[in-house]
Amino acid sequence: MTSVIHVNNTNGNAVGSPRKKLRTDMERKVTVILGAQWGDEGKGKVVDTLASNADVVCRCQGGNNAGHTVVANGVEYDFHLLPSGIINPKCTSVIGNGVVIHLPGLFEELEKNINKGLDDWQNRLVISDRAHLVFDFHQQVDGFQELEKSQKGQKLGTTKKGIGPTYSSKATRNGIRIGELLGDYYEFSEKFKALVAMYQRMFPNLSVDVDSELEKYKVYAEKIRPYVKETVCYLYKCIKEGRKVLVEGANAAMLDIDFGTYPYVTSSNCSVGGVCTGLGIPPSKIGEVIGVVKAYTTRVGDGPFPTELDNEVGEQLQQRGHEFGVTTKRKRRCGWLDIPLLKYTNMVNGYTALCLTKLDILDTLPEIKVGIGYTLRGEKIDYFPSSISDLYMVEVEYVTMPGWLTCTENIREFNSLPANAQQYVEKLEELLEVPVKWIGVGKGRESIISI
Repeated sequence: MTSVIHVNNTNGNAVGSPRKKLRTDMERKVTVILGAQWGDEGKGKVVDTLASNADVVCRCQGGNNAGHTVVANGVEYDFHLLPSGIINPKCTSVIGNGVVIHLPGLFEELEKNINKGLDDWQNRLVISDRAHLVFDFHQQVDGFQELEKSQKGQKLGTTKKGIGPTYSSKATRNGIRIGELLGDYYEFSEKFKALVAMYQRMFPNLSVDVDSELEKYKVYAEKIRPYVKETVCYLYKCIKEGRKVLVEGANAAMLDIDFGTYPYVTSSNCSVGGVCTGLGIPPSKIGEVIGVVKAYTTRVGDGPFPTELDNEVGEQLQQRGHEFGVTTKRKRRCGWLDIPLLKYTNMVNGYTALCLTKLDILDTLPEIKVGIGYTLRGEKIDYFPSSISDLYMVEVEYVTMPGWLTCTENIREFNSLPANAQQYVEKLEELLEVPVKWIGVGKGRESIISI
């Protein structure tokens, strides 16, 4: 029998019935924190500060090639895969589908931070079943590929954490996701063997004890199972219920695979677009986008760096700022603040506010330069060059500002900063047309000045 519904008007409502009203009020918007330079801007501390009022903190891309340091109650925590908000006991931490996860590294990271005092995390960690797995052989392949490039004079300075090869597996659709590890073990095993065989055809020196690895992942499957969820729906409900969601970007805008200084970039989108694809959050749900800017510029590894200081001042910044990579321990290259670079990353990300970190590292400089423009082949340009060869050729126009030669580490109010330090902050706001809402003047969470 076929049932028929009779409709009496063109709107589909019965005559005389009131039209159902849909909600027009907006759910709480998601706040995003992104690195605005080449990484190492101090995002972890900013996330930790804002996570004290957050319900959920998410990682949306990258892997354990990223490193965020948080100092809380005198204890220094290093996070690579875990969202920095995990030390907030009231906050849930989500590792999203866009992240690539090396399970041995994740459990090692958990153990290290538990030994430093991290507790009560078991009910506050959520991992997407769509996140791809980084295997040890991906890391071997990463090393082989970097060696090949190095022999050709094309070294990229990769962390050798297997991130690039894992994203390559994802793109060629033979990667393996967390959900598959937790599903049919035979199917997982067959996919694992096929992936190993493919890489061994490409790299005959690749050595993998397949049986041993599969046994190891049987154990990992049960260890990780309690934390794995379908996170798209989970985050949708969090946003709809008005929970405060904070997204922690890994790496930084100038390392974005599309918008960074390609090929000296990472293998994921670490600009604002990666938030949507890496978590399943629609653009309409994104509210504040906070760009984290170091008071000078640093870069790890190879690639162009227009404002780099290969002199005593650069060395002073490196030493005072303790500029060594959290993940790689490599020495960071240092240079003056680069406004054309920041204008470019602002175009891509649309910062609503900035956090300026490590202002105190400039305390001992009698004068400070700020790069305000680029000249290429004798002509001023109003864009950030896409070509690496062009970026190597640009000449930087600087303005020189007076230093303040006063310790700022114990200052907690903007008006208490030296006048020249205030002018430095205001110059950044003027040039970028984005407000600075926070200023970092030390390592601890208490050393953030709110404006």
